[in-house]
Amino acid sequence: MGMMQGKVALISGGAEGIGGATGRRIVAEGGSVVLGDIQFDKAKALASELGERAMAVSLDVRDLAQWEAAVQAAVATFGKLTHLVNVAGISEPGAVTDVDLDSWARTIDINLNGTFNGCRAAIPAIADSGEPGAIVNIGSMLALRVGSGFAAYCASKAAVTALTKTIALDCAEKGLPIRANTVHPGAIRTPMFERYLEALPGTVEEVEAMFAANHPMGRVGEAAEVVNAIVFLLSDQASFTTGVDFTVDGGGNFRS
Repeated sequence: MGMMQGKVALISGGAEGIGGATGRRIVAEGGSVVLGDIQFDKAKALASELGERAMAVSLDVRDLAQWEAAVQAAVATFGKLTHLVNVAGISEPGAVTDVDLDSWARTIDINLNGTFNGCRAAIPAIADSGEPGAIVNIGSMLALRVGSGFAAYCASKAAVTALTKTIALDCAEKGLPIRANTVHPGAIRTPMFERYLEALPGTVEEVEAMFAANHPMGRVGEAAEVVNAIVFLLSDQASFTTGVDFTVDGGGNFRS
């Protein structure tokens, strides 16, 4: 029996990258997934590939009404919702003194408010399932060890970390069997990372080497390595684990 047997998870950013890889793994582990993404066509294609235990919904995480519709779709299709994975996010460079103000607002809206909206919409449905549930929010190595040139990203992911802990406490104090944890990836080989390889000065090899140097293990991580942590924290194997910061960053958060 798989680690996610009989579970139903809603994943934001589920069309590709870490979100898409998480959807694949949950289905492989016996669960069902709702892949929410603003890239609806990509999400539909992946859901079709994964089969009858997967569906796609159009989801702009900034819109609470779209989150509520996604939760309703999960319950209508699979009979319940037991898990939530907040992956959708953006990363745009800019220090405090020069970050574009629209970029600042957009990053906070997607990374922080989007995660809040997902938790607000999903927690009542997870509680109604009558089963133990779990939430995993995606933070970042840069939430724990910030970089000066990513003010909005660092701030938003640090806030997600604190938000997750408040959810963990709130659910525990209310006697709800819902755990909430944060996974903090380092640089991970995803479409977002590939865009950085193309956008930053230097050859692709030089840019990747720069990212790798920020990780004591000397390389960039793979999406599957992050998914291992996500699925563990979602599963009953982590039944007494809540409010933790789980790093998957090759030691990058405590580098010298």
